[in-house]
Amino acid sequence: MNLVEKDLKYIWHPCSQMKDYEQLKPIIIDHGKGVYLYDQAGKEYMDIVSSWWCNLLGHSNAKINEAIKAQLDRLEHVIFANFSHEPAILLCEQLMEIIPKGLTKFNFSDNGSAAVECALKMSFQYQYQTGHEKKTKFMCLSEGYHGETIGALSVGSMDLYAKIYKPMLMDTIHVEAPDCYRCSYGKFRDSCNAECFEHAEKAFAEHADETCAMIVEPLLQGSAGMRIYPALYLKKLRALCNQYRVILIADEIATGFGRTGKMFAFDHAGVSPDIMCLSKGLTGGYMPMAITITTDEIYNAFYADYNEGKAFMHSHTYSGNPLGCSAALVVQKILREDRIIEKAALRAEYLHNQLNEALLDHQHIGEIRHLGLVNAMELVIDKRTKEEYDSQLRLGYQVYKKALEKGLILRPLGNVLYFNPPLIINEAEIDKAVSICAESIKEVIG
Repeated sequence: MNLVEKDLKYIWHPCSQMKDYEQLKPIIIDHGKGVYLYDQAGKEYMDIVSSWWCNLLGHSNAKINEAIKAQLDRLEHVIFANFSHEPAILLCEQLMEIIPKGLTKFNFSDNGSAAVECALKMSFQYQYQTGHEKKTKFMCLSEGYHGETIGALSVGSMDLYAKIYKPMLMDTIHVEAPDCYRCSYGKFRDSCNAECFEHAEKAFAEHADETCAMIVEPLLQGSAGMRIYPALYLKKLRALCNQYRVILIADEIATGFGRTGKMFAFDHAGVSPDIMCLSKGLTGGYMPMAITITTDEIYNAFYADYNEGKAFMHSHTYSGNPLGCSAALVVQKILREDRIIEKAALRAEYLHNQLNEALLDHQHIGEIRHLGLVNAMELVIDKRTKEEYDSQLRLGYQVYKKALEKGLILRPLGNVLYFNPPLIINEAEIDKAVSICAESIKEVIG
């Protein structure tokens, strides 16, 4: 029995209909280097989606490898209650230099969903312990995605992930999200006044008294199809949360560490959230680690004598793992010393120009939207009406399969194809990826 057969015998892969694997067998990856992954036969695949958006500085980065190896010989893990270690302390110290102003306290966990759960519980308990016991609900944007644990699903709005679990989920308040491609106000993202914010204003007017916190994916709604909205929306939301004493949670799990062209998406707006969730690129995609960062004000609401029962009794076994912290430390060092984000900004412009040249005039590409190195191409029946293809046709999936044959990992979000490459991608690699993407689209839909 070969590895593919053993995989299919034992493994239930995430976010997959396993029946699809009867036709498209699992690809067994042997090793990776830079933007490429290599299977057992030596075939290369360009990882244009950064292995679920987490690989920041390329596969098998020598500096990150060495940092983890060195840490492994010193300490692999230690309970993080009443114990600590140098990598965690130094990481917090370095992150303090780059996170939005006002965030000061770091709570470690081991994945993005866990960071969101932490933020939700932290917000709820904060409101309770500061005399706002009626603030028990959460508000979120439609088409949002924040992870797949029960709390995280509750503040998401993607039926693909959550619909069947509705009886298990919390009752949350959903605000119609910006949809700049199909703007009902007839505006354009780069020149609007965020007229769609009126939906948030209405929701706050009706529900703020019972709302504990509002959670958002800042500027970029990933699973919704890489929907991008203006920074002005975040500025208005910050002011609204202040007005109604609602905690503002920034889910920067997918947008942090340069993905949007700045260190964090909130940096585009010039305002700060009350709580920020980080993961994915935090360790360069090497180790499962996450951090929920909050303010002194929120932290102080939990600071009391033990018998008052105000402690935040939330924990994860691998909180503050030394290997993950060591990886994250060297990621920060590389970002800083190699000026990665500044260099990526130049390649971001080049990538968007190349995609526009190759595909913008295609009759079935409705829009190529972009933010930093993230680019998303929406497949439509008619460019003029923006009519969508029937999801049952799975056109994005058909293009994905064609691109795989040609050595490009172009995992779709429904009818949206996207590029979200490692920040170290170069122009030659961009040219190759764009060429394969264009060929694959034309071979599938003409």
